[in-house]
Amino acid sequence: MIIEIGHFSTIVALVLSVFGMASAALALKTRNPDWARSGRMAITLIFVLLGVGMLSLVYAFIIRDFSVLYVANNSNSKLPFFYTVAAVWGGHEGSLLLWVFILSVFSTLAVWLHWRTQPTIMPYLIAVESAIIFGFLCLIVFLSSPFERLLPVPLDGKDLNPLLQDPAMVLHPPMLYMGYVGFSIPFSFAMAALFSGRLGEEWIKVTQRWSMFAWMCLTTGILLGGYWAYYELGWGGYWGWDPVENASFMPWLVGTAYLHSVLVQEKRKMFKVWNLFLIIVTFSLSLIGTFLVRSGVLTSVHSFATDPERGLYILIFVGTVIGIAFGALILRSNKLKSQVEMDSLVSRESIFLFNNLFFLVAAATVFLGTLYPLILETLQDAKVTVGPPYYNAVFMPIALGLLFLMGIGPYIPWRKASVASLKKSFSTPLLAGAVIVVLLFVTGIHNLYALAGGYVVTFAGMAIVLDFGKISQLYAQRNGSNIFQGSLAAFTANQRRYASMLTHIGVLVLVVGIIASTVYQTEKVVSMRVGDEFAIGDYRMKLTKIHEVAGGNWNAQEGVFQVFKGEDLITELRPQKRIYSATQTPTTESAIYATNMGHVFLTMPEVSEDGVAVARGVLNPLVLWVWGGGVIMGFGVILNILRPRKKEE
Repeated sequence: MIIEIGHFSTIVALVLSVFGMASAALALKTRNPDWARSGRMAITLIFVLLGVGMLSLVYAFIIRDFSVLYVANNSNSKLPFFYTVAAVWGGHEGSLLLWVFILSVFSTLAVWLHWRTQPTIMPYLIAVESAIIFGFLCLIVFLSSPFERLLPVPLDGKDLNPLLQDPAMVLHPPMLYMGYVGFSIPFSFAMAALFSGRLGEEWIKVTQRWSMFAWMCLTTGILLGGYWAYYELGWGGYWGWDPVENASFMPWLVGTAYLHSVLVQEKRKMFKVWNLFLIIVTFSLSLIGTFLVRSGVLTSVHSFATDPERGLYILIFVGTVIGIAFGALILRSNKLKSQVEMDSLVSRESIFLFNNLFFLVAAATVFLGTLYPLILETLQDAKVTVGPPYYNAVFMPIALGLLFLMGIGPYIPWRKASVASLKKSFSTPLLAGAVIVVLLFVTGIHNLYALAGGYVVTFAGMAIVLDFGKISQLYAQRNGSNIFQGSLAAFTANQRRYASMLTHIGVLVLVVGIIASTVYQTEKVVSMRVGDEFAIGDYRMKLTKIHEVAGGNWNAQEGVFQVFKGEDLITELRPQKRIYSATQTPTTESAIYATNMGHVFLTMPEVSEDGVAVARGVLNPLVLWVWGGGVIMGFGVILNILRPRKKEE
């Protein structure tokens, strides 16, 4: 009866979401705070009940209760315990339940943390969060229940998709969902501001840390997904512009624009419409990503459902949310006019505006490339594919423009910049970028993207270094201390600014890794027998043995390759070609050797019965900078979130 308890808890949570909306409406109509308290309690109970639902589903997986249809479809008696628990969100129904559970966690935290400081808009917040929860719970209860029974009970389950049986996939979906759902809090506060008419900077200040935390989770989820694709899919890359990868990248782009844009409203009380527009688009793209992954319109290893009824419901739900949000924005637009005019195009305000436009164009580019094949297939019944050549040709110049603006925006004055201040701030970074381009060209690097990337990375990096040095020197002189003590004093007084610098440094490190590992990747595919060898770059790979190995729910052919650099044996790599016993699904398991911040990457995609193996070697220079940059970015955001609160906040 455990699974029935979980099912009943979810249904009660659906009823309570309706009560949450009703109590919020009554609180606004009667101005009786008791109704708002009832709404807060409803949100809290929804969290508890959905927690019961999640635990009941986890329990069903752990005891391998194959009388539950969802368990039977996504688990197997031989599935290791680690992946048995992760299989809870390995399919459509369970992933939706996890989504709405995380939403209930965030909602509960928001209504309790901001109860005393935001009493006026609390009913609006409760109403919006309850409505979003209601929409997802209707989908779960009526169309996508993970609690449905299966009769007769099968002897064993179908197993979890072998490609999802990976440690990175255990963390990747929850992190993405925390990013998607995290943006629901600033979205709800924005809607509360629109509905209540409190259109100042208050909602921006309240949601700063929520927005940064959501962005950090989404960034982590995207990078984890890239790392999983890198070593699990066997092609030696971490980003293939897969439509479902794009579904998470689009809200990230607009969310990044939003994080930058709110600074202008804080400092200059401008961009009020922009910021509301950006947070609405960010959360809308999160919902659209849900539609793309779970509607069946896309074919991908990441996508789940193929039921058109579910897709239609999600489309109607997403359309309703977007319609109400933009309708409220249009109705309030006359009260959102900025009282401050932009003084000059050469100012920090204008750079942030261009930054917004670049991010929106980048998101529109990805959106068009993702949905154009679907639109064309629907209208003309013609199948087309939009692949990396389109994205590389269109997206890369936009990305380089964004990096250049990143080197200008934080270091140009507000209101209006003089020619003298521009020369003082940017002459050295511009010169440093030019010197790097010349050095790269002389050393034999002639790729246009590599040269342009080297220029903008150097320009932005030098701008950060000079600003850091200038502020540290100022504090050192003020306190009569050395430059190190001045740096510590400057960090203590300006933790937000330095945290942002660190995040930008992480972006630059990541970009260097992307450029090096993309432009200068070396690949070689050969057929070989035991005793044969092949050369790639400075390395030789010698196949010494092919033998069978077995895991808990798979069997594999494993190749043993000795890796030489010159005449020195440096390591031994063991790529595998696996067959999972329950589904007879083959997978290619890579073997990786890290060297000089790069990777020697080896797979064995095929092994014939007569002992001929196909080996695929890839050299990825500086590929570790991609994930190292992500770690630096995350550390910068954490420092920003944990900065001391000022009294005015």
